[in-house]
Amino acid sequence: MNIKEELYKQCELYVNKRLETVEKTIASHQKALQSETKSSAGDKHETGRAMLQLEMEKASQQLSGIAQMKETLAKINTNSTSEVVRLGSVVETTSANYYISISAGLITIGKTKYFAVSSSSPIGKLILGKNEGESFDFNGTKSIIKKKF
Repeated sequence: MNIKEELYKQCELYVNKRLETVEKTIASHQKALQSETKSSAGDKHETGRAMLQLEMEKASQQLSGIAQMKETLAKINTNSTSEVVRLGSVVETTSANYYISISAGLITIGKTKYFAVSSSSPIGKLILGKNEGESFDFNGTKSIIKKKF
């Protein structure tokens, strides 16, 4: 398996773990909402229900974000190459290595560290469309693209 495929697989695992966590949270909140019974402390009951509703809304927003990540991953072809950095590119720079995909954080393949970043993230926006040998400044650090594939 090549590096792009391995990074892609790690991003898929990241999304699936997040999905599993959010689904468990939703199920737990639904169960809690159903078991909330009207007690003599009416205000306390209503506050508890309102808090659970807020948590459910937050979980729904997270589900929406996960769906967007899945859509982004679906657009990546791990076998394609490009003249410039684009979605699905692996970029090695003088400061760090990046995988332009979704914001999944640090991924280690062998002994090499890669940052899975979204193309809409600040660093992603800086390196999109660039080629080997080109430079960019991020957080006061100048980096040069050594290799991209």
